Amino acid sequence: MHKGGYGYNDSFILIVVLFILLIIVGASFYY
Repeated sequence: MHKGGYGYNDSFILIVVLFILLIIVGASFYY
């Protein structure tokens, strides 16, 4: 991890986690 701010990898992981949560929530509404 970088001492100052967030790196590209940290932001990418955060986006992936939010995307997965969105899929789970969306699936719970459809099924």
